[in-house]
Amino acid sequence: MRVALAQMEPHLFEKKRNLDRASELLDVAAHRGAKLVVFPECAITGYVFASRDEALPLAEPVPGPSTDALAQVCAKLEVHTVVGLLETDGEHLYNAAALIGPQGLIGAYRKVHLPYLGVDRFADGGAGPFPVYETPLGKIGLLICYDATFPEAARALALGGAEIIALPTNWPSGREKVPAFVVNSRALENRVHFLACNRTGKERGFTFIGQSKIADATGETRAYADNFEEIVYADLDLEQARNKTLVFVPGQFELHTFEDRRPELYGALTHPVQEPVPSAR
Repeated sequence: MRVALAQMEPHLFEKKRNLDRASELLDVAAHRGAKLVVFPECAITGYVFASRDEALPLAEPVPGPSTDALAQVCAKLEVHTVVGLLETDGEHLYNAAALIGPQGLIGAYRKVHLPYLGVDRFADGGAGPFPVYETPLGKIGLLICYDATFPEAARALALGGAEIIALPTNWPSGREKVPAFVVNSRALENRVHFLACNRTGKERGFTFIGQSKIADATGETRAYADNFEEIVYADLDLEQARNKTLVFVPGQFELHTFEDRRPELYGALTHPVQEPVPSAR
Protein backbone atom coordinates (compact mmCIF):
# COMPACT_ATOMS: atom_id res chain seq x y z
CA MET A 1 0.00 0.00 0.00
CA ARG A 2 1.34 3.42 -0.93
CA VAL A 3 1.31 6.08 1.78
CA ALA A 4 2.41 9.70 1.65
CA LEU A 5 3.46 12.55 3.92
CA ALA A 6 2.36 15.99 2.71
CA GLN A 7 4.95 18.23 4.34
CA MET A 8 3.42 21.69 3.91
CA GLU A 9 3.83 25.20 5.30
CA PRO A 10 0.65 26.24 7.14
CA HIS A 11 -0.01 29.96 7.53
CA LEU A 12 -1.21 31.30 10.88
CA PHE A 13 -4.86 32.51 10.84
CA GLU A 14 -5.34 31.58 7.14
CA LYS A 15 -7.67 28.58 7.35
CA LYS A 16 -9.02 28.81 3.81
CA ARG A 17 -5.53 29.12 2.33
CA ASN A 18 -4.32 26.15 4.36
CA LEU A 19 -7.37 24.06 3.54
CA ASP A 20 -7.03 24.82 -0.17
CA ARG A 21 -3.34 23.90 -0.06
CA ALA A 22 -4.06 20.65 1.76
CA SER A 23 -6.68 19.78 -0.85
CA GLU A 24 -4.17 20.45 -3.65
CA LEU A 25 -1.52 18.25 -2.05
CA LEU A 26 -4.07 15.53 -1.37
CA ASP A 27 -4.98 15.55 -5.05
CA VAL A 28 -1.32 15.29 -6.11
CA ALA A 29 -0.59 12.44 -3.70
CA ALA A 30 -3.72 10.50 -4.66
CA HIS A 31 -2.92 10.77 -8.37
CA ARG A 32 0.51 9.31 -7.61
CA GLY A 33 -1.07 6.28 -6.00
CA ALA A 34 -1.18 7.17 -2.31
CA LYS A 35 -4.04 5.59 -0.38
CA LEU A 36 -3.24 7.33 2.92
CA VAL A 37 -1.91 10.90 3.11
CA VAL A 38 -0.75 12.42 6.41
CA PHE A 39 -0.54 16.18 7.01
CA PRO A 40 1.21 18.14 9.80
CA GLU A 41 -0.08 19.10 13.22
CA CYS A 42 -2.36 22.17 13.08
CA ALA A 43 -2.07 22.12 9.29
CA ILE A 44 -5.38 23.95 8.92
CA THR A 45 -4.78 26.70 11.50
CA GLY A 46 -1.11 27.27 12.20
CA TYR A 47 0.36 26.64 15.64
CA VAL A 48 2.15 29.53 17.39
CA PHE A 49 -0.80 31.35 18.90
CA ALA A 50 -0.18 33.95 21.59
CA SER A 51 -3.26 33.19 23.68
CA ARG A 52 -6.26 30.93 23.99
CA ASP A 53 -8.52 33.80 22.90
CA GLU A 54 -6.45 34.21 19.75
CA ALA A 55 -6.71 30.52 18.89
CA LEU A 56 -10.39 29.93 19.64
CA PRO A 57 -11.80 31.69 16.53
CA LEU A 58 -9.75 29.31 14.35
CA ALA A 59 -10.99 26.18 16.13
CA GLU A 60 -14.09 24.25 15.11
CA PRO A 61 -16.08 21.16 16.08
CA VAL A 62 -15.12 17.79 14.64
CA PRO A 63 -16.90 16.97 12.42
CA GLY A 64 -17.06 20.52 11.15
CA PRO A 65 -16.46 22.68 8.07
CA SER A 66 -12.82 21.69 7.51
CA THR A 67 -13.29 17.96 7.99
CA ASP A 68 -16.43 18.09 5.83
CA ALA A 69 -14.51 19.83 3.03
CA LEU A 70 -11.68 17.29 3.19
CA ALA A 71 -14.19 14.44 3.25
CA GLN A 72 -15.51 15.65 -0.10
CA VAL A 73 -11.98 15.61 -1.51
CA CYS A 74 -11.36 12.12 -0.10
CA ALA A 75 -14.61 10.87 -1.64
CA LYS A 76 -13.66 12.27 -5.03
CA LEU A 77 -10.14 10.82 -4.91
CA GLU A 78 -10.95 7.60 -3.00
CA VAL A 79 -8.21 8.30 -0.49
CA HIS A 80 -7.80 8.50 3.29
CA THR A 81 -6.10 11.34 5.11
CA VAL A 82 -4.96 12.41 8.58
CA VAL A 83 -4.89 16.16 9.21
CA GLY A 84 -4.12 18.35 12.22
CA LEU A 85 -6.45 21.13 13.34
CA LEU A 86 -7.80 22.89 16.43
CA GLU A 87 -11.02 21.43 17.82
CA THR A 88 -13.65 22.99 20.06
CA ASP A 89 -16.01 20.92 22.20
CA GLY A 90 -18.12 23.10 24.46
CA GLU A 91 -15.70 25.35 26.30
CA HIS A 92 -12.72 23.11 25.59
CA LEU A 93 -9.95 23.72 23.06
CA TYR A 94 -8.01 20.72 21.76
CA ASN A 95 -5.04 20.18 19.51
CA ALA A 96 -6.56 17.43 17.39
CA ALA A 97 -6.00 15.15 14.42
CA ALA A 98 -8.81 13.83 12.24
CA LEU A 99 -8.83 10.60 10.24
CA ILE A 100 -11.00 11.01 7.15
CA GLY A 101 -11.89 8.59 4.37
CA PRO A 102 -14.08 8.47 1.27
CA GLN A 103 -17.13 7.87 3.48
CA GLY A 104 -16.38 10.85 5.72
CA LEU A 105 -14.93 11.33 9.19
CA ILE A 106 -13.71 8.07 10.71
CA GLY A 107 -12.45 9.43 14.02
CA ALA A 108 -10.40 12.06 15.78
CA TYR A 109 -7.69 12.15 18.43
CA ARG A 110 -6.92 14.89 20.96
CA LYS A 111 -3.29 15.43 21.88
CA VAL A 112 -2.56 14.00 25.31
CA HIS A 113 0.98 15.20 26.08
CA LEU A 114 1.20 18.99 25.85
CA PRO A 115 4.56 20.79 25.71
CA TYR A 116 4.93 24.38 26.83
CA LEU A 117 4.98 25.64 23.25
CA GLY A 118 2.62 27.39 20.84
CA VAL A 119 -1.08 26.72 21.20
CA ASP A 120 -0.37 23.77 23.50
CA ARG A 121 0.28 26.29 26.30
CA PHE A 122 -3.45 27.07 26.27
CA ALA A 123 -5.06 23.88 24.96
CA ASP A 124 -6.82 21.25 27.04
CA GLY A 125 -5.17 17.84 27.14
CA GLY A 126 -6.99 14.89 25.65
CA ALA A 127 -8.25 12.36 28.17
CA GLY A 128 -7.57 9.29 26.04
CA PRO A 129 -7.75 6.38 25.63
CA PHE A 130 -5.66 5.86 22.51
CA PRO A 131 -8.13 4.76 19.81
CA VAL A 132 -7.35 2.43 16.93
CA TYR A 133 -9.57 2.78 13.87
CA GLU A 134 -10.43 -0.10 11.55
CA THR A 135 -10.36 1.11 7.96
CA PRO A 136 -10.26 -0.55 4.53
CA LEU A 137 -6.54 0.23 4.56
CA GLY A 138 -5.82 -1.44 7.87
CA LYS A 139 -5.87 -0.52 11.56
CA ILE A 140 -4.73 3.06 12.11
CA GLY A 141 -3.79 4.80 15.36
CA LEU A 142 -3.15 8.50 15.83
CA LEU A 143 -0.70 10.46 17.96
CA ILE A 144 0.39 14.11 17.75
CA CYS A 145 3.95 15.46 17.94
CA TYR A 146 5.16 15.33 21.59
CA ASP A 147 3.12 12.17 22.18
CA ALA A 148 5.74 10.24 20.23
CA THR A 149 8.42 10.84 22.85
CA PHE A 150 6.35 8.91 25.39
CA PRO A 151 6.81 5.25 24.37
CA GLU A 152 3.77 4.18 26.37
CA ALA A 153 1.45 5.99 23.94
CA ALA A 154 2.66 4.15 20.85
CA ARG A 155 2.72 0.86 22.77
CA ALA A 156 -0.91 1.38 23.81
CA LEU A 157 -1.86 1.79 20.15
CA ALA A 158 0.15 -1.26 19.12
CA LEU A 159 -1.47 -3.37 21.85
CA GLY A 160 -4.80 -2.12 20.54
CA GLY A 161 -3.99 -3.62 17.16
CA ALA A 162 -2.61 -0.63 15.27
CA GLU A 163 -0.68 -1.53 12.13
CA ILE A 164 -0.03 2.09 11.19
CA ILE A 165 0.58 5.00 13.55
CA ALA A 166 0.16 8.44 11.99
CA LEU A 167 1.88 11.35 13.73
CA PRO A 168 1.05 14.88 12.57
CA THR A 169 3.77 17.02 14.14
CA ASN A 170 5.30 20.51 14.40
CA TRP A 171 8.98 19.96 15.19
CA PRO A 172 10.82 23.28 15.56
CA SER A 173 14.57 23.80 15.58
CA GLY A 174 16.03 21.96 18.55
CA ARG A 175 13.99 18.80 17.99
CA GLU A 176 16.13 17.25 15.27
CA LYS A 177 16.79 14.14 17.34
CA VAL A 178 13.11 13.15 17.25
CA PRO A 179 12.99 12.37 13.51
CA ALA A 180 16.53 11.05 13.71
CA PHE A 181 15.89 8.50 16.46
CA VAL A 182 12.38 8.43 17.94
CA VAL A 183 10.38 7.69 14.79
CA ASN A 184 12.38 4.58 13.93
CA SER A 185 12.44 3.44 17.55
CA ARG A 186 8.64 3.58 17.90
CA ALA A 187 8.28 1.62 14.67
CA LEU A 188 10.85 -1.03 15.61
CA GLU A 189 9.81 -1.64 19.22
CA ASN A 190 6.13 -2.02 18.28
CA ARG A 191 6.45 -3.62 14.83
CA VAL A 192 4.22 -0.91 13.31
CA HIS A 193 4.56 1.40 10.34
CA PHE A 194 5.17 4.90 11.71
CA LEU A 195 4.26 7.93 9.57
CA ALA A 196 5.48 11.25 10.99
CA CYS A 197 4.58 14.37 9.01
CA ASN A 198 6.14 17.66 10.07
CA ARG A 199 5.55 21.15 8.74
CA THR A 200 8.06 23.58 7.30
CA GLY A 201 8.48 27.36 7.24
CA LYS A 202 8.65 30.01 9.96
CA GLU A 203 6.01 31.25 12.37
CA ARG A 204 6.43 33.99 14.97
CA GLY A 205 10.14 33.41 15.48
CA PHE A 206 10.04 29.62 15.28
CA THR A 207 11.60 27.74 12.38
CA PHE A 208 10.12 24.33 11.67
CA ILE A 209 12.59 21.74 10.48
CA GLY A 210 10.65 19.49 8.10
CA GLN A 211 12.39 16.10 8.15
CA SER A 212 9.13 14.17 7.89
CA LYS A 213 9.77 10.45 7.92
CA ILE A 214 8.18 7.08 7.19
CA ALA A 215 9.65 4.15 9.12
CA ASP A 216 8.41 0.64 8.42
CA ALA A 217 7.67 -2.08 10.95
CA THR A 218 11.30 -3.24 10.93
CA GLY A 219 12.48 0.24 11.93
CA GLU A 220 13.92 1.00 8.50
CA THR A 221 13.53 4.49 7.04
CA ARG A 222 11.42 4.22 3.89
CA ALA A 223 11.03 7.92 3.06
CA TYR A 224 12.53 11.13 4.40
CA ALA A 225 11.78 14.76 3.58
CA ASP A 226 14.05 17.80 3.51
CA ASN A 227 13.05 21.15 5.06
CA PHE A 228 10.81 22.53 2.29
CA GLU A 229 7.30 21.77 1.07
CA GLU A 230 7.22 18.35 -0.55
CA ILE A 231 5.38 15.04 -0.61
CA VAL A 232 7.28 11.84 0.14
CA TYR A 233 5.97 8.34 -0.53
CA ALA A 234 6.56 4.76 0.56
CA ASP A 235 5.05 1.41 -0.36
CA LEU A 236 4.34 -0.54 2.82
CA ASP A 237 3.45 -4.18 3.49
CA LEU A 238 0.81 -4.39 6.21
CA GLU A 239 1.56 -8.07 6.80
CA GLN A 240 4.93 -6.93 8.11
CA ALA A 241 3.14 -4.95 10.84
CA ARG A 242 0.74 -7.78 11.65
CA ASN A 243 3.53 -10.25 12.37
CA LYS A 244 4.84 -9.59 15.88
CA THR A 245 7.12 -12.64 15.92
CA LEU A 246 10.68 -12.58 14.60
CA VAL A 247 12.14 -15.98 13.82
CA PHE A 248 15.86 -15.90 13.09
CA VAL A 249 16.62 -19.58 13.80
CA PRO A 250 13.44 -21.67 14.31
CA GLY A 251 13.33 -23.11 17.80
CA GLN A 252 16.62 -21.43 18.75
CA PHE A 253 16.38 -17.68 18.16
CA GLU A 254 12.90 -16.19 18.22
CA LEU A 255 11.55 -12.88 19.51
CA HIS A 256 7.88 -12.38 20.34
CA THR A 257 7.23 -8.64 20.58
CA PHE A 258 4.14 -8.83 22.77
CA GLU A 259 4.25 -12.34 24.21
CA ASP A 260 7.64 -11.67 25.81
CA ARG A 261 6.36 -8.65 27.74
CA ARG A 262 6.22 -8.73 31.58
CA PRO A 263 3.43 -6.23 32.33
CA GLU A 264 3.22 -7.37 35.95
CA LEU A 265 6.60 -5.65 36.45
CA TYR A 266 5.70 -2.36 34.80
CA GLY A 267 3.54 -0.83 37.52
CA ALA A 268 5.92 2.09 38.00
CA LEU A 269 5.01 3.30 34.51
CA THR A 270 1.52 4.21 35.68
CA HIS A 271 2.49 5.89 38.95
CA PRO A 272 3.02 9.66 39.28
CA VAL A 273 6.60 10.78 39.78
CA GLN A 274 7.23 10.81 43.54
CA GLU A 275 9.51 13.86 43.53
CA PRO A 276 8.75 15.93 40.44
CA VAL A 277 11.56 17.91 38.90
CA PRO A 278 10.84 21.63 39.51
CA SER A 279 9.20 23.26 36.50
CA ALA A 280 10.57 26.38 34.85
CA ARG A 281 7.07 27.47 33.78
